[in-house]
Amino acid sequence: MSRQQAVEAALERRRRLVNDAIEEDLPIDEPQRLYEASRYLLEAGGKRLRPTILLLAAEALADVEPESEDYRAFPAADGGAVDVMAAAVSIEIIQSFTLIHDDIMDDDDMRRGVPAVHQEYDLSTAILAGDTLYSKAFENMLETGASADRSVRALSELATTCTEICEGQSLDIEFEKRAAVTPDEYLGMVELKTAVLYAAAASIPAVLMGYDDAVEPLHSYGLDVGRAFQIQDDLLDLTTPTEKLGKQRGSDLVEGKRTIITVHARDHGVDVDDLVTAETVEDVTEAEIDEAVATLEEVGSIEYARSTAQRLVDSGKSHLETLPDNEAHDLLDDIADYLIEREY
Repeated sequence: MSRQQAVEAALERRRRLVNDAIEEDLPIDEPQRLYEASRYLLEAGGKRLRPTILLLAAEALADVEPESEDYRAFPAADGGAVDVMAAAVSIEIIQSFTLIHDDIMDDDDMRRGVPAVHQEYDLSTAILAGDTLYSKAFENMLETGASADRSVRALSELATTCTEICEGQSLDIEFEKRAAVTPDEYLGMVELKTAVLYAAAASIPAVLMGYDDAVEPLHSYGLDVGRAFQIQDDLLDLTTPTEKLGKQRGSDLVEGKRTIITVHARDHGVDVDDLVTAETVEDVTEAEIDEAVATLEEVGSIEYARSTAQRLVDSGKSHLETLPDNEAHDLLDDIADYLIEREY
């Protein structure tokens, strides 16, 4: 089995377990339409990357064989037991909440190959579904069975993370209206918008389980690989076929979103606002996106993005040196690489 196959197998095993836990922790309740809308994107797919990183961080810290322990009663540093699966579900619920609201703000019609929540249901229901998920995430984080002080620290981390995600989203919107954005400004924005949730996923197990010395290294790992993940998303928006991507290829260009690719291109003389002439995602053609990508490749912007993502992954993996040397540690290393090697 190749390294990538091993990573994908590890992701798939934990994805199934997380999916089962979501059904248990977020049941379809009354009013039924609200909870169906809340679960809609969770049931539409997703790799469950963030909860998988959380579970692997817990396995690495406890120095146990992967999946050898009950995630609902996982061994903590003090000899007690913590429900790390509840924390994993909490992280995935927050991810789904952000997607619902992102699609509303961006007026995107599709997500994960299905109609966005506000299209499948209606705008009001979608907003309520996102708000419900946000609240349920905090409820779930309270169900880990960790000591009161550690539960409070985990909740504080989750609350700070949610605030930062909103700050990042606000900056993303602001950048669309600005003539110029620097690479450092872009990386700061994606740290807030995307990477902080990876950082929370990686570090919260250390908080809950009592491995205090590992909290900051794992948080730094998550920030680095999370930024690399977003850069890869920016690349995939341009290079992955629409049917595999689950949304229109090149939509970021059409919508005027600033990415590290367009930031670099503007710095090298490209008028990125004129790369495509289509005014809506529905109107853009594959030929127009192909021509834009060719221009971005010619000025080195595609390669710049790839090399930046690789640098961040290398930095992220260096933070794992404080963890025990075990299989879960190795998988966290490999997942970091996978985040910038994936094709969708």
